[in-house]
Amino acid sequence: MNYVNLIGKMASAPKFRELENGSKVASFTMSTKEPFLDEKGNPKSKSHWHKLTVWGNWIPVIQELTEPGVKLAIEGRLITRFYKDKTGKRQSVSEVEVNDLIIL
Repeated sequence: MNYVNLIGKMASAPKFRELENGSKVASFTMSTKEPFLDEKGNPKSKSHWHKLTVWGNWIPVIQELTEPGVKLAIEGRLITRFYKDKTGKRQSVSEVEVNDLIIL
């Protein structure tokens, strides 16, 4: 099962684009924190950064109600895309494709 559930903050302003077929997509980065205890038992946290893409009915929500720093809960799936860079070398990028979101 390919299922991703994240709670964190929008870390970058969304970038919007329209594809040749008329579909709209938004991309942004989300940061999450992972709490842990160091070797002395002191609480610490580690930040993780996630690339997200949003399609369809969520585009207007992202356009109107979100900006960096907004807390979000998202549900989606992990996808990997492949492309060729300027030199023709094959590259890949993994990102979370959002199916559902809640602005906290």
